Amino acid sequence: MQYRDIITIEPGKRGGKPCIRGMRITVYDVLGYLASGMTYDEILEDFPYLTKTDILACLSYAADRERITMTITP
Repeated sequence: MQYRDIITIEPGKRGGKPCIRGMRITVYDVLGYLASGMTYDEILEDFPYLTKTDILACLSYAADRERITMTITP
């Protein structure tokens, strides 16, 4: 999934956190909803301006960030 066209970062919006398509909903918001047990359909019902592709882009962005995070060993 190519998230680069969906996930945007603007310094003056939501403190520079990654957002979806320039809106004020962040990747963190969507991940938090998923982590709390909400389904894709529940998120899309609560936020009708989002798409399933937006949710997948958030997951892809998070996976990419995790992949490039440096592992620190003692």
